[in-house]
Amino acid sequence: MDWTLPASERTYLRELAYRQAAYAALPIMEQRKRQWYAHNDGQAGTRPPVVIETWTFDRDFLPASLFHCTTETGREIERHLLRHIRNHELIDDDKVIPDTFDVGWYTRTNQLGVNVAREEIKDSQGVETGYHFIHPITNLARDLALVSPVDCRVDRPATLARKAFLDDLLGDILPVRIQSGKIAWTGLTSMIIRLMGMEAFFIAMYDTPDLVHQLMVRLRDNALAVMRWAEAEGLLQVNNGNEESFGSSYNFTTRLPAADYAGGPARMKDMWGSSESQETVGISPDMFGEFCAPYYRDVCEPFGLLYWGCCEPAHPLWEHISRMPHLKKVSISRWCDQRFMGEALRGTDIVFSRKPDPRFIGVDVALNEDAWATHVRETLEATRDVFVEFIYRDVYTVHGDLDKVRRAVAIARREIERAGRG
Repeated sequence: MDWTLPASERTYLRELAYRQAAYAALPIMEQRKRQWYAHNDGQAGTRPPVVIETWTFDRDFLPASLFHCTTETGREIERHLLRHIRNHELIDDDKVIPDTFDVGWYTRTNQLGVNVAREEIKDSQGVETGYHFIHPITNLARDLALVSPVDCRVDRPATLARKAFLDDLLGDILPVRIQSGKIAWTGLTSMIIRLMGMEAFFIAMYDTPDLVHQLMVRLRDNALAVMRWAEAEGLLQVNNGNEESFGSSYNFTTRLPAADYAGGPARMKDMWGSSESQETVGISPDMFGEFCAPYYRDVCEPFGLLYWGCCEPAHPLWEHISRMPHLKKVSISRWCDQRFMGEALRGTDIVFSRKPDPRFIGVDVALNEDAWATHVRETLEATRDVFVEFIYRDVYTVHGDLDKVRRAVAIARREIERAGRG
């Protein structure tokens, strides 16, 4: 990128940075940190956090009309700062506004070992909504060799140039940190769907089971190779603070890094990791146990703590998910049997990471406050004596009404308080 900015944009971005820093210094942010630490560390009696993920409804949250910068570099920084500022001003959920400006390494990895083209479709407002993969594997016996060992590269000069630019621009206001981000992609079945499609994958488990195992081995080995590479390159930083383990669930914990960590670059066991298998909702627990679970256990083993799941229901495969190493949080989507999972997690410190039904603020033009309150209560009733968090995701528009989002947070907190949860 072009690391130069007009003087007017530099002045404006520094003003935004001061606003973010001021919000980060508010006493409520320290209270929220303590709340997250207690929650993630398994301290009894903690209040369930409530988080709204905003990037999916940026058409409402960060519309183009909001931006002042005209350069690509300036707009990227502006977007980063405005996301935190507007979150506090307009939503006020349990996110902790950062007192740093975080960037990642410039890396290039392709764990699939082959390029997968994608066709994209935009909706009437010009927002990419649908897509379709052009699968490179159309005959698994013939095309398995396309999945080659992963090639990993890091561009240190470009990363350090970016950091130096940001240090000069904002570093005296918001210290600039290089963070690891999500180094390895462990969604093995998600990779398979890109490579060959769901129907072909499901049929292959019957027709060519040995080849499916060979494919899983290749994808597992590539994921582990990325982890070993990142460790060897010194790219990892402990992510036990104001970072996301997965999908806006925050990482604050004293359980990381590992006891033998001596400072400096981290190892995978010093870090949160995540994994999921949304694509296997159509197969039996036995088939998941045969074709998927062993490989998932392998790619999750290096992590210090694990967040499991996304939109898939956890309860049908709980016998396998429950045996994933270092399991600390489980995604409980709207398709999940909440009562089953509440019973399964009761007496443990594994977090019930509830993903509420997105229809309340994403489909309904007006928030049905009574129905939303009932929805929250159902989760609270299913999770007595269970650690629970509300992570509202997959909302693609709020119909221009951001106050509806703020109101949903307030109602959730009201119901939490009425239930005596912290």
